[in-house]
Amino acid sequence: MDEIKVVPYIPDEDYDNPAMVVDFYEFTMANCLFLHGYKDTVMVFDMFFRKNPDDLGYSISCGQRKLTKFLMEYHFTEKDLLWLRHKGMSEEFLAYLKDYRWKGTMYALKEGTVCYPQVPMVRIECDMVGAILIETYLLQTMNFHSLIATKATRISGLATHQERQVMEFGTRRAQGESAGNDGAYAAVLGGCIATANCLAEMKYGEDVKAVGTIAHSFIEFFPDELSAFRAYAETYPNSVSLLLDTYNVFESGLVNLIKVDDELIKKYPDDPSKRVKSARIDSGDLARSYKRLRKALDKAGKSYIKLVASNSLDETKMANMEIYEDAHFDSYGVGENLITSRTDPVFGGVYKLVAVKEKDGSYTPKMKCSESSSKAIIPGKLMAYRFFDEEDKGQCDVICLDDEVIEANKPIKVYNLDRDDFRTYRILTPTRVEKLLVPYLVDGKLVITLPTIKEKKAYIKDQLENHVWESELRKEFPHVHYVNLSEKLYQLREEMYRKLHGGNL
Repeated sequence: MDEIKVVPYIPDEDYDNPAMVVDFYEFTMANCLFLHGYKDTVMVFDMFFRKNPDDLGYSISCGQRKLTKFLMEYHFTEKDLLWLRHKGMSEEFLAYLKDYRWKGTMYALKEGTVCYPQVPMVRIECDMVGAILIETYLLQTMNFHSLIATKATRISGLATHQERQVMEFGTRRAQGESAGNDGAYAAVLGGCIATANCLAEMKYGEDVKAVGTIAHSFIEFFPDELSAFRAYAETYPNSVSLLLDTYNVFESGLVNLIKVDDELIKKYPDDPSKRVKSARIDSGDLARSYKRLRKALDKAGKSYIKLVASNSLDETKMANMEIYEDAHFDSYGVGENLITSRTDPVFGGVYKLVAVKEKDGSYTPKMKCSESSSKAIIPGKLMAYRFFDEEDKGQCDVICLDDEVIEANKPIKVYNLDRDDFRTYRILTPTRVEKLLVPYLVDGKLVITLPTIKEKKAYIKDQLENHVWESELRKEFPHVHYVNLSEKLYQLREEMYRKLHGGNL
């Protein structure tokens, strides 16, 4: 009889444990350090980014809620351990992971905070395993959420203080289910009023409202366009929204829209809620069509019918229609260019070791030097403050060591991270200071009341309207927000770079 061979791990394409969203090198490192006696060593990692998307003057920090939930539910299953055994991890390490729960501390920017390059977005302090193995999930979550929220503030007009009614329509073009859901959430925080994604509303509630009407296929199905319009109006008399460009916007769509609205008026003369609410166009010269439609509808006494535009729109196309052609649609559906942040689809956040906690409670700073001093990371357990000027606008951010105290109305010497600035340092006296990193989890326990979606949305809007310099919001050649180091941190970084990069270990 042939020997029976046991397959150690059977692939399961439906399996899903977020704790296993890990680049494999994180497991090889953790296993090695574990076997060398470092399982209880506490590490400090910072997540930050080096460049704003699209070379803008700001970014929006987003994803903290999902990251917090992930850490609170962090665990490994028997299936995970079986696969890791199959991949050569030690039995001692696997036994440790079996009952492992995340008991670290996470400080982060408040979700929705306007943020800038080099300033920590998330600070993790945890035992070796919990610090190393969460890197990929943390970066995936924070990078994507922040990317879409930032793009949404441009598309929705929050950044220009000329808000548009924008619906997120990108689910079908998103890179997978998770991106569609997370992208809808982030887009709403960034100023969108709704999404086309049903699951997003089911996950996050009515603040991420799912909306939609009809597609061209619906109209094509009927023997003629008028029959399709009538069927829809009969089914949804309180929310009639029609698509005009299946055949011909003006020769067919407009004519039939007016006819259906007249029929509703005749059928419900005393109920103004039962009227055509809006009409959408999805092709052609949108600006020209808008002006012709608006004129025709107003002439027909139907100024209450709103006009909606879609078709590969982004902030530039919408602004061009509004500024140069005075075509101001009542609302927009924006899909692929938003959900993928098409003009700059990568938010380059990184996760770097900055300190190791010693047995006496002190912290030993750690530093990756790089061949370029400007790219060298900022070492130590850090904190960040925002300085505000007399108009309560964010003047600059100052990164310092966690044990430093910075107060308003007291002069402080800071060093500019921009090495092209001939002024190496300056003395600043902030009118107001805000400590940017706040505790989310301490020893694995939630210590913050997580704000609602509505509250986070209002928070982003308030910052962009009232607390950010206008020059940072412009699309072309925005002002580069000042990011500085405290004198103590600057000296530490310079000393460590000279020592480490010079080979003096």
